[in-house]
Amino acid sequence: MIRKVKGGYEVVSHKGRNLGGPYRTLAEAKKRLRQVEFFKHRRKTG
Repeated sequence: MIRKVKGGYEVVSHKGRNLGGPYRTLAEAKKRLRQVEFFKHRRKTG
């Protein structure tokens, strides 16, 4: 999820762990959240 903080926006897990940031714009934070979700759901091949 994305949380607004003093320095901008942070991407945090539901448990509260920082996954990136702070980012200046909401668009940058959303981009990082998409990256996190991509790697979270990526399946191993081979």
